[in-house]
Amino acid sequence: MFKTLLWGGEKLEDWKIKIAVLWLFPLVGFLASMVLMLTEPGILTELLEEGTIQGIRMGAELLLAGAIIDVLVPLVMAFMSLTLKGSINRWLNILVGGVYAVLEFITLVEKLAAQKGYVVLMLVVAIVALALIVWYAWKSKQKA
Repeated sequence: MFKTLLWGGEKLEDWKIKIAVLWLFPLVGFLASMVLMLTEPGILTELLEEGTIQGIRMGAELLLAGAIIDVLVPLVMAFMSLTLKGSINRWLNILVGGVYAVLEFITLVEKLAAQKGYVVLMLVVAIVALALIVWYAWKSKQKA
């Protein structure tokens, strides 16, 4: 497989490509979970009639926080993984990937009681992807 890819005329290392793609896993998992949740019986009715989902008020602040944390940060990190150089790239991915992995693990522990297989599956996939981000970023410093 190719070890480098041209990005704006410069060679891009293999680990950067892997990390950028891995940042899309938590994002897509979150979006898939939201779509699947909306297909559960009664969820749309509750949202339309009460403005809540499973007792949680869907206000503008919560939606903004979700947009930033669950959508924008993974997209920005995917882009930054391809564009930042050297140790700042590695440390940013280690730090943000590690924090997100811990947050997803806490969410997984909370959601296990709900026994919703699709949520657990998407969280496990996100945790594995985030752990791989940290691993590839950590491992890449040995090559630099």
